[in-house]
Amino acid sequence: MLLDPRAPRFAAAVTTVVLAVALITASAPLLLAQAAVFAVTAARPRLGPYGLLYRVLVAPRLAAPTELEPVAPVRFAQLVGLAFTVVAAIGLLAGVPALGLTATGAALAAAFLNAAFDLCLGCEAYLALRRLSGRPIAARVPAPSSWPSRP
Repeated sequence: MLLDPRAPRFAAAVTTVVLAVALITASAPLLLAQAAVFAVTAARPRLGPYGLLYRVLVAPRLAAPTELEPVAPVRFAQLVGLAFTVVAAIGLLAGVPALGLTATGAALAAAFLNAAFDLCLGCEAYLALRRLSGRPIAARVPAPSSWPSRP
Protein backbone atom coordinates (compact mmCIF):
# COMPACT_ATOMS: atom_id res chain seq x y z
CA MET A 1 0.00 0.00 0.00
CA LEU A 2 1.28 3.46 -0.92
CA LEU A 3 0.38 6.87 0.51
CA ASP A 4 0.53 10.45 -0.66
CA PRO A 5 3.51 11.70 1.42
CA ARG A 6 1.78 15.02 1.94
CA ALA A 7 -0.86 13.34 4.15
CA PRO A 8 1.55 12.23 6.90
CA ARG A 9 3.25 15.62 6.71
CA PHE A 10 -0.12 17.35 7.21
CA ALA A 11 -0.81 14.97 10.11
CA ALA A 12 2.57 15.89 11.58
CA ALA A 13 1.63 19.58 11.42
CA VAL A 14 -1.60 18.94 13.31
CA THR A 15 0.28 16.71 15.75
CA THR A 16 2.82 19.48 16.30
CA VAL A 17 0.06 21.84 17.38
CA VAL A 18 -1.57 19.24 19.64
CA LEU A 19 1.72 18.31 21.29
CA ALA A 20 2.72 21.96 21.73
CA VAL A 21 -0.54 22.61 23.56
CA ALA A 22 -0.04 19.43 25.61
CA LEU A 23 3.48 20.53 26.52
CA ILE A 24 2.41 24.04 27.53
CA THR A 25 -0.58 22.82 29.56
CA ALA A 26 0.94 19.53 30.81
CA SER A 27 -2.33 17.89 29.78
CA ALA A 28 -2.39 14.11 30.19
CA PRO A 29 -5.90 13.85 28.65
CA LEU A 30 -4.69 15.65 25.52
CA LEU A 31 -1.70 13.31 25.32
CA LEU A 32 -4.02 10.31 25.66
CA ALA A 33 -6.18 11.70 22.85
CA GLN A 34 -3.09 12.08 20.65
CA ALA A 35 -2.01 8.56 21.63
CA ALA A 36 -5.40 7.31 20.40
CA VAL A 37 -4.84 9.11 17.09
CA PHE A 38 -1.42 7.46 16.79
CA ALA A 39 -2.92 4.04 17.60
CA VAL A 40 -5.71 4.32 15.04
CA THR A 41 -3.33 5.60 12.37
CA ALA A 42 -0.79 2.86 13.07
CA ALA A 43 -3.47 0.19 12.85
CA ARG A 44 -5.34 1.61 9.85
CA PRO A 45 -3.43 4.44 8.17
CA ARG A 46 -6.27 5.32 5.82
CA LEU A 47 -8.61 5.76 8.81
CA GLY A 48 -6.33 8.02 10.84
CA PRO A 49 -8.26 11.15 11.84
CA TYR A 50 -5.67 13.62 10.56
CA GLY A 51 -5.30 11.69 7.31
CA LEU A 52 -9.06 11.83 6.83
CA LEU A 53 -8.96 15.60 7.35
CA TYR A 54 -6.22 15.83 4.75
CA ARG A 55 -8.13 13.75 2.20
CA VAL A 56 -11.41 15.65 2.70
CA LEU A 57 -10.21 19.23 3.19
CA VAL A 58 -6.74 19.56 1.65
CA ALA A 59 -6.10 16.94 -1.04
CA PRO A 60 -8.99 18.02 -3.32
CA ARG A 61 -7.31 21.44 -3.64
CA LEU A 62 -3.92 20.01 -4.64
CA ALA A 63 -2.50 18.46 -7.78
CA ALA A 64 -2.00 14.72 -7.76
CA PRO A 65 1.15 13.67 -5.92
CA THR A 66 4.24 13.12 -8.05
CA GLU A 67 5.55 10.43 -5.69
CA LEU A 68 4.16 8.01 -3.14
CA GLU A 69 5.62 6.41 -0.02
CA PRO A 70 5.11 2.95 1.42
CA VAL A 71 2.82 2.70 4.41
CA ALA A 72 5.13 0.56 6.58
CA PRO A 73 7.54 3.37 7.59
CA VAL A 74 4.58 5.62 8.41
CA ARG A 75 3.02 2.90 10.58
CA PHE A 76 6.32 2.44 12.41
CA ALA A 77 6.58 6.19 13.00
CA GLN A 78 3.04 6.24 14.37
CA LEU A 79 3.93 3.42 16.78
CA VAL A 80 6.98 5.38 17.97
CA GLY A 81 4.77 8.44 18.48
CA LEU A 82 2.29 6.27 20.36
CA ALA A 83 5.05 5.01 22.68
CA PHE A 84 6.29 8.52 23.43
CA THR A 85 2.82 9.94 24.10
CA VAL A 86 1.85 7.01 26.33
CA VAL A 87 5.07 7.42 28.33
CA ALA A 88 4.38 11.17 28.53
CA ALA A 89 0.82 10.67 29.76
CA ILE A 90 1.92 8.06 32.30
CA GLY A 91 4.61 10.42 33.55
CA LEU A 92 2.14 13.24 34.05
CA LEU A 93 -0.53 11.00 35.60
CA ALA A 94 2.00 9.34 37.94
CA GLY A 95 3.26 12.68 39.22
CA VAL A 96 6.58 12.57 37.38
CA PRO A 97 6.28 15.73 35.30
CA ALA A 98 9.92 15.64 34.16
CA LEU A 99 9.26 12.32 32.41
CA GLY A 100 5.97 13.52 30.95
CA LEU A 101 7.32 16.80 29.66
CA THR A 102 10.54 15.26 28.32
CA ALA A 103 8.65 12.58 26.39
CA THR A 104 6.18 15.19 25.11
CA GLY A 105 9.05 17.43 24.02
CA ALA A 106 10.74 14.58 22.16
CA ALA A 107 7.51 13.69 20.35
CA LEU A 108 6.93 17.36 19.58
CA ALA A 109 10.43 17.73 18.14
CA ALA A 110 9.92 14.70 15.88
CA ALA A 111 6.51 15.92 14.70
CA PHE A 112 7.90 19.39 14.01
CA LEU A 113 10.81 18.02 11.98
CA ASN A 114 8.37 16.09 9.81
CA ALA A 115 5.94 18.97 9.40
CA ALA A 116 8.53 21.68 8.75
CA PHE A 117 11.31 19.84 6.95
CA ASP A 118 9.72 16.60 5.67
CA LEU A 119 12.10 14.65 7.91
CA CYS A 120 10.24 11.75 9.50
CA LEU A 121 12.54 10.35 12.18
CA GLY A 122 10.40 7.24 12.72
CA CYS A 123 10.31 6.58 8.98
CA GLU A 124 14.07 6.99 8.74
CA ALA A 125 14.57 4.60 11.66
CA TYR A 126 12.33 2.03 9.96
CA LEU A 127 14.22 2.35 6.67
CA ALA A 128 17.55 2.02 8.51
CA LEU A 129 16.34 -1.13 10.26
CA ARG A 130 15.27 -2.57 6.91
CA ARG A 131 18.70 -1.80 5.42
CA LEU A 132 20.45 -3.41 8.41
CA SER A 133 18.30 -6.52 8.06
CA GLY A 134 19.26 -6.83 4.38
CA ARG A 135 15.72 -6.05 3.17
CA PRO A 136 15.86 -2.39 2.08
CA ILE A 137 12.85 -0.65 0.58
CA ALA A 138 12.60 2.64 -1.28
CA ALA A 139 11.51 5.64 0.77
CA ARG A 140 9.44 7.02 -2.09
CA VAL A 141 8.43 5.89 -5.56
CA PRO A 142 7.03 7.81 -8.53
CA ALA A 143 3.25 8.05 -8.51
CA PRO A 144 1.60 5.96 -11.25
CA SER A 145 0.36 9.09 -13.05
CA SER A 146 3.96 10.32 -13.38
CA TRP A 147 5.31 7.06 -14.79
CA PRO A 148 6.10 7.28 -18.49
CA SER A 149 3.53 5.53 -20.63
CA ARG A 150 4.69 2.58 -22.66
CA PRO A 151 3.80 2.29 -26.35
